[in-house]
Amino acid sequence: MRQSYVAASVVAVVVLLSVMLLSGAPSMLHGSDQFADANSRKKVHFTETVTSMPDPSEGASGSSMQMALILSPNTGTIYDGSLTFAASSPVRPMILHAMTGEDVKAAAETGLPMWTVDGQTVYAASFVGSETSAASFEFTGAAVALHTESAERFTATVSVDAWVRGEPTKIIMQTIEVDLPEEEPRLLLSRTSVPAVIPMHKGIYEGEALMYIITDGSDAEYADKITQSQGWRVEHAPAMGEPPESVLQQVYVFKNGVEGDGLYGYQDEVFSSTPADSMYSALSEVIEVTWKPGQNRILFENVDDILRAEDGGRIDFERPNNVILNAPQVAWPDGEAVTRADDNFTTDMVYGGGQITEINREEMTVTFVAHRGWGPDGRTIYHIVTGATPQRPAELIGVEQAPAYAGLVDHSAASDLYIFNNGIVGSGSLGYQASIAGAAPGDEEYTPMWRIYVVEWNDPEDVAVGVLENISDIDLFRDKEMLTASMARPTNSYYVINAPIVEPFQ
Repeated sequence: MRQSYVAASVVAVVVLLSVMLLSGAPSMLHGSDQFADANSRKKVHFTETVTSMPDPSEGASGSSMQMALILSPNTGTIYDGSLTFAASSPVRPMILHAMTGEDVKAAAETGLPMWTVDGQTVYAASFVGSETSAASFEFTGAAVALHTESAERFTATVSVDAWVRGEPTKIIMQTIEVDLPEEEPRLLLSRTSVPAVIPMHKGIYEGEALMYIITDGSDAEYADKITQSQGWRVEHAPAMGEPPESVLQQVYVFKNGVEGDGLYGYQDEVFSSTPADSMYSALSEVIEVTWKPGQNRILFENVDDILRAEDGGRIDFERPNNVILNAPQVAWPDGEAVTRADDNFTTDMVYGGGQITEINREEMTVTFVAHRGWGPDGRTIYHIVTGATPQRPAELIGVEQAPAYAGLVDHSAASDLYIFNNGIVGSGSLGYQASIAGAAPGDEEYTPMWRIYVVEWNDPEDVAVGVLENISDIDLFRDKEMLTASMARPTNSYYVINAPIVEPFQ
């Protein structure tokens, strides 16, 4: 029977974590030597202790298997070398091999075990010998792991001496539990997770109703007008003003016509996409629609009818100051945002599993979990999460995936958000201290869109320096080579989230 292994990437307490990072930092792995040459073939040597996680594969989902990934898969990467390990319980080495489409078809017919990162790139899985607590072996393959069919978590000290062809990545694997050991340094902030009750607006897509919120606007005057209208602050996000067209949808706002509950008191806004569409983005270009005199004013229910009316000379379009709104959709035809199972706001509230506790259609409000963190200068901020890419992190956070957001990874319409992968235990998305944002409302660089960087202390002893609270702290200890901050790449994709900073106490 075919067995399919799937890599996990998790961002919350009591969930698994698998974060793949670029290898731009000079010390790719704890205790590793510098790569021996700068060409496509590089030498890597390191010794490290790893801890297993429940096997997250499709075939093993819900089973008792454990695994620890030592050398992670990356497109075009081949590892060739030797590995020596000593484990706390018997394990078996697993080597992954790159496969073509024809290979996958043949393997499926023969029942060869397979492993996949994203459901598209598939690797053959082969095992070395039988389970043992210590061994040395040579390997050539696209990735190397230790694996066991036992439910018992294991630790292993591994020494790797290998050549790497292609672009290597680093993988950090960790299981974070609520009952972390008491000796772990902890950070207990008050009001780490609080409710943010945000007004919803009605919209239309393809003749059906949807509901959305407005959190940010690229134009200060426009943001202020909506703030006054909805009675809830819309932040000015100047950096959001000129994103690539590929990450925009259109929202048609009506300045006259059929009366209704729209932003100007006329019909509801019409959107060009929803989260059910792979082109969806909450970043919405505002197009104001005005009926010309003498026209028969009807209720528009889709974008095509609006465009035909404009082509026919019945309406005019205006793009006021090229306004972009951050308008995440909460409910749409045949779908709505995940409502989390637990709605008890506590200091140890789990980060993932959904970001909404209630959608109140009668009051037209939605309650998000607002997560406490720090701004670039150490000020207290709260952010909500409304969408993300790639798919697996989005699923684990509990938000809709928006693939278009990947187009912001190298654009000024996104800023940097630093999350911590080790150190002081706290309310951050990975179970450690709270995140630090590269910009905040009031800054010219502020935007609700974030590139995720993972911060990791090189030596666990260094966490004695205390909690980091601003960008200057990160820079200081990075310059001292006490920590690394690398762009996160779950499933070998760029990690971008829509996480507007909000004022929850309104």
